[in-house]
Amino acid sequence: MLLREIINSIESVAPRSAQEAWDNSGMQVGDTGRDISSVLLTTDITEDVVNEAVICGCDLIISHHPLLFHGLKQVCGQTPQARVVEMAIKHNIAIYSAHTNLDSVIGGINTKLAEHLGLSDVRLLTESGLGAIGTLSQPMNYTDFIAQVNQILDCSYVRYTRAAKETVETVALCGGSGAEFINQAIEQGADVYLTADCKYHEFQDAEGRIGLIDIDHWYSERHARDIFRDIIEPLGVKTIISKNDKTPIQVWQEQKN
Repeated sequence: MLLREIINSIESVAPRSAQEAWDNSGMQVGDTGRDISSVLLTTDITEDVVNEAVICGCDLIISHHPLLFHGLKQVCGQTPQARVVEMAIKHNIAIYSAHTNLDSVIGGINTKLAEHLGLSDVRLLTESGLGAIGTLSQPMNYTDFIAQVNQILDCSYVRYTRAAKETVETVALCGGSGAEFINQAIEQGADVYLTADCKYHEFQDAEGRIGLIDIDHWYSERHARDIFRDIIEPLGVKTIISKNDKTPIQVWQEQKN
């Protein structure tokens, strides 16, 4: 299948017109007119991921996070991004990304995250389409909800403020770095807000106003790979979810006897 046909299917769900102005979704490396036989799906594009594509014989990598946010002035291997571009070109591997355009649509990152957490009546949180808000089928104790988040998303860590309300019913969320939408979550009556990459003072400001739950950025968005698979597999193109796609954040856990 032609790469442009795969792109058209993705962009029928997540049009590039929906991306944020600062974003760089779309083609990163390669020619949209080439034939594609198999696709490696990933959250991030690293040298390990490209090596995996080479080993698996994939001629396309589709990622959530774009490889390129800023222009490369040199492609001579000085940076990880430059080395990835060199490797992709050398092995004739195309790279395509769908980022904030996949975040800001129904059926995208945030509504899928809401589905994973068992929310119903899910709607978009912001006018720009980022974030989502919905309702639990049954109200839960705040601590039990945190435990459920950890179990369902299999997080490497969970950070949180004390409860603003002991019972959780309305949940707002934003995959990735979404601390800027805490106030919108409060204004829409959410009992808790789940996101990633929160800073100290954002926790401090949220305390007593809303239960703020912060998880690793990668864990909040890794289901982008499943969204891509669900779009591409019906086209008859082989898809592989990367085994080398991992969070770069390591959490110290002391081994105890």
